[in-house]
Amino acid sequence: MSTYLGIDIAKKTFDAALLREDDRYRSKSFPNTPAGFEQLRVWLAKHQGLDAHVCLEATGIYGDALAHFLLDAGMRVSVVNPARIKAFAASELLRTKTDRMDARLIARFCRAMNPLPWQPLPPAVRALKALFLRVQSLKQMCQQECNRLAVAEAVVRPGIEAHIQTLETQIKELEQQIGEHIQAHADLRDKRKLLRAIPGIGPATLALVLACFASVIERFDNVRALVAYLGLNPCQHQSGESVHRPAHISRMGPALLRKCLFMPTLSACKHNPVIRAFFQRLRAAGKPGNVAVIAAMRKLVHIIYGVLKSGTAFDPDLHMTA
Repeated sequence: MSTYLGIDIAKKTFDAALLREDDRYRSKSFPNTPAGFEQLRVWLAKHQGLDAHVCLEATGIYGDALAHFLLDAGMRVSVVNPARIKAFAASELLRTKTDRMDARLIARFCRAMNPLPWQPLPPAVRALKALFLRVQSLKQMCQQECNRLAVAEAVVRPGIEAHIQTLETQIKELEQQIGEHIQAHADLRDKRKLLRAIPGIGPATLALVLACFASVIERFDNVRALVAYLGLNPCQHQSGESVHRPAHISRMGPALLRKCLFMPTLSACKHNPVIRAFFQRLRAAGKPGNVAVIAAMRKLVHIIYGVLKSGTAFDPDLHMTA
């Protein structure tokens, strides 16, 4: 493939840079709307770019629609971690940052690194993820309102209380919708059955796992890759004799997933015999509480991976010896 299309996504617009064989660019900005997507297709056809390898950063909801549009148009699409683009920019010692320059940078990254094709989530999982993320947003808003209520003047308390009640009602309705959605799809239903058997995994964690990584678990060659994807892999920083920083997790994965796994891990430390024994062993060895909890979180991910990858129910004896 000799042409590369870098796309820099923003909320309302996106910049496209077509890198051609002669190392020259064609650049243009488009509205981030279905009409803008069609304008991009016409522009690419005009400049013989419909066979280009497309690359854009994983920017959440802002780029999803465009990525699906280009994929449906038969183009090869790669959606990459923004950290990779940032590191590539540092390697070029770039000093200027604009949307136009970023699009060109992404095109050069695509040519140099040839990232893997993007594999979108199945429609049922995409819908489940949207429902799950909406619940998390509403819970965050509800907590903010509860915090305000604690210090609010009497004149505004009724409005805050009404808003909290509305949010709680919406959360309950969405959680019920999540359960019905999982029940309506056989693959999600079967995986839920496997996950339910793991002590410490409740309804909220079930939705998290099914929405965010259960359906793509086959893409990970081993559990270490999944742990790295979640940003739970330990990292060391050592150089010579003078630099030796304490080890820490990478935190390069989705922060929301780590946050949502924290409370289930605490529950598993009490109710899951495998996690409980593992956690107590670390504490007895003198590990700080937060270090032991993070290690227990990785252990829980190992168990989830093993159960879903093998398709067999949770066996405490098997994981005790793992």
